[in-house]
Amino acid sequence: MTLTARLDAAVACDPRLIVPLDLPTVDQAREMVAAIGEAASFYKIGLELFASDGMTLARELKAQGKQIFLDWKLHDIGTTVQRSAAVLAESGCDFLTVHGEPQVMAAAVRGRGRSSLKVLAVTVLTSLSDVDLMEMGFTETARSLVERRIHHAVAAGCDGVIASPHEAQLARAIGGPDFLVVTPGVRPDWAAKNDQARAATPAQALQAGASHIVCGRPITGANDPQAAAQRIVAEMAAV
Repeated sequence: MTLTARLDAAVACDPRLIVPLDLPTVDQAREMVAAIGEAASFYKIGLELFASDGMTLARELKAQGKQIFLDWKLHDIGTTVQRSAAVLAESGCDFLTVHGEPQVMAAAVRGRGRSSLKVLAVTVLTSLSDVDLMEMGFTETARSLVERRIHHAVAAGCDGVIASPHEAQLARAIGGPDFLVVTPGVRPDWAAKNDQARAATPAQALQAGASHIVCGRPITGANDPQAAAQRIVAEMAAV
């Protein structure tokens, strides 16, 4: 199938593609969603919008039929995390990130209760290399630390993990077929890697076992965000 044919087939969005709305204001995020149009249906709202009015935007997008990933990376004492997860579960959002410490993960799972909110544990940020971890005082490689935290996430009852494409196969092997493996650091061949130290293409991430990919700047920084998203979805469809 030619690229043009795949683009035509990719007009319908792929729910495995998550677009991060890492923009300074809610108004800019709304404009970006409008610019992407029907090429994406799953959006990540992170700390940048959390500092303004991110939850209002999350509820707006849910009302429009979008899926929402709250990338809050909760990290606090168990009681605070549990209560926060309980409040966020009532929003109807789909994914929530917490840091990969056993007490934090278990508290978030308790907090979400029987809601449909999926709790995802952050393993190691995709901007960090083995050298970075050594400088932070860790004595193990990124892969080793990711592996340990995946096991902890499974034991805590998390629905999945955030892991780089380089560790997606490992996460799939440990977590099993229904485990969510969400991979940031995804960059098509035609896009710059930016600050991602452990990046891969959309096709490589899915082939490695990712259930979802997070791809931001190649889409949100493009002159035509909708066309960029469609191009990525076409690559995903070819896997």
